[in-house]
Parts: sequence; structure tokens; C-alpha cells
Amino acid sequence: MAKLEGKKALVTGASRGIGKGIALALAAAGADVAIGYRREKASADATVAEIEALGRRGAAFAADVRDYAAVDAMVHDARGALGGLDIVVANAGVPTRFEPTHEVDPGYWDRVIQIDLYGVFHTLRAALPSLREQRSGVILTVSSIAADACGGKGAAYNAAKAGVNALTKTVARENARRNVRCNVIAPGLVQTDISDGMQAFHGDLEKAIPLGRIGTPAEIGALAVHLASDDGAWITGKVFRIDGGQW
Repeated sequence: MAKLEGKKALVTGASRGIGKGIALALAAAGADVAIGYRREKASADATVAEIEALGRRGAAFAADVRDYAAVDAMVHDARGALGGLDIVVANAGVPTRFEPTHEVDPGYWDRVIQIDLYGVFHTLRAALPSLREQRSGVILTVSSIAADACGGKGAAYNAAKAGVNALTKTVARENARRNVRCNVIAPGLVQTDISDGMQAFHGDLEKAIPLGRIGTPAEIGALAVHLASDDGAWITGKVFRIDGGQW
């Protein structure tokens, strides 16, 4: 039997990149998967088609994670479409601009915090009541090694991801007695369309990775499956850095 046979999952920000890699890995492990996206409907529909090609039920729901009402509706609709919800992956986020803190536009700071941190809070806040009521479930948040590395010229992103780590640990403590586990996946550099825009820097970045290469969305997905399955039944409140040994 597949590790996640019969489970129902929701992955936000899953029309592409790491979120898509996680969604497909969960489906390959036996889960029905709903995905959240903001505006890339064609990409979201393509991801659903790949989920269904794996023999699983798929669905896509549009929501801006900055808007709690929209996120709450997405979680409700995903639960209805799949017939329940066991796994929630809060992945939606935006990348950083590389600029020193004294040059960061306050409006840009607000946007990153609202999407990368508030968006995770909104997702967890919307999903937790039903998971607590059924006394079972797994929540995974997607952070970054930047939360610890705190490289220069990424203040908003670094701060938001550090907040995600702290929020996840708090939720893990609050809900362990309800058999709801909550962990962080904190990737290093992963091959996505976002990292493609950093191609000029890849050579130097790869030199800092002991395993000598950047990661893939499928490798992040494999970790998500492990943590969401019974293999991770005694794991909660942890930050899992998956980065080729970089941090």
C-alpha cells in the first residue's frame, strides 16, 4: 500500500516549483491532492492533470493567501472536493529582492511579510479547527535556510521565514495532544523558475553546497511524503533543512 493511501491533502502555491513538486509527490504516494494558486490558472490546471494521471483525485482553487476569507474558503472547498482533509502544506510565497535593509521599500516589506508569513498563518488558522476536531492531521510549512543563514540583502524574506519557523513550532506544541503534527521544510537552493532567474549566481552558490548541486522539487516532495506519512509519526515541531549540506 502507498504510504499516503486514502489521505486528502491541500498544497498552497502548487501551480509550479516546490509546491508542485510536493503535490505530485503526495499524489504518487497515494493521496488525493487539492492545490491552491493565486492567478496562474493554466499552470494549476496542468498540475491537477498530472495528479489525476497518477490515478488520484485532484482539484485547484484560486486564493490570495494575504486574504484570510479567501484562504478560509479555499480550505473549505478543498475539504468538500476531496471528502476531507488530512494533510495541509503551506507553501505559497514570494522570493526576495537582493537589496540592503536601508534601501528596502516599506511597501515591498509589507508584501513579503503578508504573503510569506501572514499567508502561512492564514492557511494554518483556516485548517486547524477541522484537524483538531478530527484529532488527526499533518501540517507542513515551507520556510528556507535563509531563516537561519540571514544572508545580507534579504531582510524581508529572512524575517518572514524565521517567523514561519517560530509559528510552526508554536502550532506544534499547541496541537500535539490533538494528534496534529506540524513541521517545517526549509530548503536551500532548488531548481525552479525562480532560481532560473538567479542563473548568473549559480556557479558561486553551488560551490557553497557540499553535495555540489542545487536540489529539485521532487527531492523536497520526498521529504514531505516522509513527514506526512506514518514514517514521521513521532516527529513534530522540527525544522528540516534540506540543502545539500549548505547550512
